Amino acid sequence: MTKYSPNEADANNGSTYTAEFLRVKGLAERGVANAQHSLGFMYFNGQGVAQSFELAVVWYRQAAQSGLEHAQYNLGVMYQKGQGVAQDFEEAAAWYRKAAEQGYAAAQYNLGWLYAKGQGVANDTQQAMHWFAKAAEQGDAGAQNNLGMMYDTGKGVPQDFKQAIFWYRKAAEQGYARAQFNLGLRYDNGQGVPQDVGQALSWYRKAADQGYAPAQFNLALRFDKGDGITQDSQKAILWYRRAAEQDHASSQFNLGLIYDNGQGVPRDEQKALDWYRKAAEQGHAAAQNNLGLRYDHGQGVEQDYELAQLWYRKAAEQGFPDAQYHLGLLYDAGHGVVMDHQEAIFWYRKAADQGHLRAQFDLGLRYETGRGVPQDYRKAMGWYRRAAEQDYAAAQYSLGLLFDNDDGPQPDCHQANQWYRKAAEQNHTQAQFALGLRYDNGLGVPRDYAQAHHWYLQAAGQGHARAQFNLGLMYLAGQGVPADAGQAWLWLAMAERAGFAAAARYLTSAASRIEPAHLAQLRERMEASPG
Repeated sequence: MTKYSPNEADANNGSTYTAEFLRVKGLAERGVANAQHSLGFMYFNGQGVAQSFELAVVWYRQAAQSGLEHAQYNLGVMYQKGQGVAQDFEEAAAWYRKAAEQGYAAAQYNLGWLYAKGQGVANDTQQAMHWFAKAAEQGDAGAQNNLGMMYDTGKGVPQDFKQAIFWYRKAAEQGYARAQFNLGLRYDNGQGVPQDVGQALSWYRKAADQGYAPAQFNLALRFDKGDGITQDSQKAILWYRRAAEQDHASSQFNLGLIYDNGQGVPRDEQKALDWYRKAAEQGHAAAQNNLGLRYDHGQGVEQDYELAQLWYRKAAEQGFPDAQYHLGLLYDAGHGVVMDHQEAIFWYRKAADQGHLRAQFDLGLRYETGRGVPQDYRKAMGWYRRAAEQDYAAAQYSLGLLFDNDDGPQPDCHQANQWYRKAAEQNHTQAQFALGLRYDNGLGVPRDYAQAHHWYLQAAGQGHARAQFNLGLMYLAGQGVPADAGQAWLWLAMAERAGFAAAARYLTSAASRIEPAHLAQLRERMEASPG
């Protein structure tokens, strides 16, 4: 960040400077360089005379041409900011250089900044480093911080975290908020210093107390998550709000989440929406996606697919995978856009390439079924596998099915069992039933009725009708469990109620083995149980 402070110092002391202005003007007109600079300063700030940047430039130039370094610096500022003259970075650099070569620290800092940005001079990190170092050695806190950042990132010098810490600390101890924040980050990450959460929080707090929004955000995150500090939602909200009111987009987004979830505050959809919008309008991709979701589903706003696609697109074009996937869904359904399955697949693939599980799964489904793409089982397996390896249960089950298919690209009962088990262990109902069926029939595993019973029971408990039917048969025949006509009747009755018609004839067989009084109790139990 470039410095402009000397022009702005003492601008508001409230005195009338008329007499002083006339005295200084007389000296300036006689060629006294310091008076010329002072006259430029008075015109710049409107002290004793109407403010005029143009006349400030005139008098700064006369003093600067006499070699007065602070006039050269101020003239450089005028050219850099385009005040009283057309903005001209080359002229700014030329005047900064004259002052910098006389040892003027603020000019050295600004010249370093121009080299770092390539404004008015060729971009040159070595030259930026050279001038920042000269200003830093004179105690300029901004230059010390920038020098620390260059060592931190390895720009213009070999990366050296210890040197970065050295310069950050020098600036931080002068109260320079950004350096305090940077020093906090280093303690947070253990780069160049032993990791120390207490030190990190201390430096964040120093910067936050000066109003530095990124430090306020990091402090809020700590209170929000209880990371290295006692969790405190109210303090988190306080620091998020202070940063958010400075237009810190991530803080605005997190405040939106807090109101959305009612975390430490009453749930308030309107406030959540307001904070999401503030962050979204600053280009925060996650906020844009959440705003899109609101319009997509009519949460807190009237449903509007066109606005949903607008906000999804803004986030999607920044590479935000959730938004890319949601935009694909809109194209698939023709909501807010002309239905276009190819465009849907384009956005699904964008999201899938970034590891978005549902997009990977949906692409697998497309290739398996040939919807919108030529049917290709191998590509289906590839996309299912990518999601399955990230523990997405639906993809694990679908991959198991493809391996289970004798007409598929790669039949393999052992692989099928492996993927069914992974999905089943995540409580995927159909995978639990499939695994039970394989143990029941000895498909790719030794027949094991106890294991079959275990997996059928898991699926049946989640309402899987065929698993309930198979459990009923196991209790009826005493396979893997002691024969129990009552349990058989209950499971068969559940299967029938769930629409599995074949259960009806076995119910009669089970009922014939049960005492009438017990059967009546079972019927009451079924009637009382949720359907």
